[in-house]
Amino acid sequence: MRQDAVTLQRFYSAPLGQAAARILSGKLTDLWGDARGLSLLGLGYAVPVLDAFGKAPARTVAAVPHEHGQVSWDPSGRGNAAVSVGDVRLPFPDGLFDRVIVLHGLEETGDPRAYLREIWRITAPEGRIVLAASNRSGLWSRATRTPFGQGRPWTRSQLMNLLSIGLFQVTASASALYMPPVGNPVVTSAAEGWEVMGRFLAPGLGGVVLVEAVKRLYASPGGGAPAPVTEKVRITRPVTTNGRESH
Repeated sequence: MRQDAVTLQRFYSAPLGQAAARILSGKLTDLWGDARGLSLLGLGYAVPVLDAFGKAPARTVAAVPHEHGQVSWDPSGRGNAAVSVGDVRLPFPDGLFDRVIVLHGLEETGDPRAYLREIWRITAPEGRIVLAASNRSGLWSRATRTPFGQGRPWTRSQLMNLLSIGLFQVTASASALYMPPVGNPVVTSAAEGWEVMGRFLAPGLGGVVLVEAVKRLYASPGGGAPAPVTEKVRITRPVTTNGRESH
């Protein structure tokens, strides 16, 4: 059973939730910049990180499962909206979105493969998605008073396998949320410091795993490129024969 919108909004309005949103937003903007002129979709409960892109995207949509109930979001700009959706069929035409963020979506969906098939359908060719899910090995998946302690947690390899089966090519991966899942101001005010220390001391124990992938029209299962474990999520680029990156 999915959490209700009031509980989610309450968490993200508190210091711990604000710190978590700040860290996750930084990962996404490091990856995609400001997504200027692109069509951006947030699935699950991605409202806290969608705000990081501001008005730069041509369209920003928060698609929230109807089980959450009414969501309070004040998007600004033409083409922006919050809509209530189900998992089985998303109310969008094929290939509409250039970028898709899934946050608090996979952990509580009943059929992850069917969910990903719908995401593939509505993602534009060569469009990119990020799956952000609670890390099975991290402390946050055990913190039941937070949204990250609900539903089924995932490992990096499970997310990569799901994406490969779903005809996405994995391009990058990272972990985030190394601070303890407690609302102590001493902890939340130093969230960025916890990230630096956690990546150095325990790189696999972040509370959230993020995996980016690109939609391929024709991709064989298992055919995705290896995903680099990055300190900062970034897009991998092809390498030319002389060993330099191509642009």
